Amino acid sequence: MAQKRPDRTLGGVHDTFWQYCNQGELRLQSCSRCNRTFWPPMPVCDTCGTFDLEWKPLSGRGKVVSFCTFERQYYDELPPPVDCIVVKLEEGPQFLSNPQGFTWKDISFELPVKLTFIDCEDAAGPFKLPVFERA
Repeated sequence: MAQKRPDRTLGGVHDTFWQYCNQGELRLQSCSRCNRTFWPPMPVCDTCGTFDLEWKPLSGRGKVVSFCTFERQYYDELPPPVDCIVVKLEEGPQFLSNPQGFTWKDISFELPVKLTFIDCEDAAGPFKLPVFERA
């Protein structure tokens, strides 16, 4: 059963990101001029200003570099507590996500993690959400 989630950001380059996720792929934009891979998606490289960007597949591996737990309810769809992690991906970008199969109690600095997807649903419909489990 799909988990209810707050509405995603949709439109423009965000739609491309979610299309790849729904295919079970984590792809982020990479600049063909300066070779920077970045998140969140944008129409232009914020380092060198080029519009020549491509969506590159990522390994899905990284390390937890920060985490927090929300004790208050900010969204009707997410009752507390809600654990969030910041993962430094092997390819460089930091990616905000949720842990899958572990909580803040299990986290140590630079805990190795790997990508997985969970079935979710928001007002726009079903989608696959990238989350991370222990590697």
